[in-house]
Amino acid sequence: MTHLGSGRPPVAVRAATGLWIAAVALGAVETVIVVGAQQAGEHPLVGVLFRCVVYAAVVLTALRMRAGRRWARIALALVLGIAGTLSLVVGPVLWLVDGHSLSAAAGDADLTWWAIAAARALHVAAVWTAVPLMFTRSANRYFAQCR
Repeated sequence: MTHLGSGRPPVAVRAATGLWIAAVALGAVETVIVVGAQQAGEHPLVGVLFRCVVYAAVVLTALRMRAGRRWARIALALVLGIAGTLSLVVGPVLWLVDGHSLSAAAGDADLTWWAIAAARALHVAAVWTAVPLMFTRSANRYFAQCR
């Protein structure tokens, strides 16, 4: 990958890369908490292995995006920005639609629940911040100059 400019990605692209890596770290934290609390279902190893593969792919794709690969920016935005976010929020939304109360759940919540909720909320916030950064004016110029 050659870059026609300075060779250094703009701040927005570097920040987006850091946020994608932070999202992976937060997902790993959530995984450790869920497995440690024995809330990972009957086959926790399958879920952990799947997440490890996804997280490795995200880190590699984020690094390719930082290097100016346009396909990586699009993949992160579409696959993880949209589909990944949906995978994190569909369960809680369906739970609320089923008539559960967030205030009742929060009132009954233990430390594990709060830790999982915090990790997931920060994870989503990192993704929702990274995606727009990848499409700022400076990022668009950077990707246009990369070949």
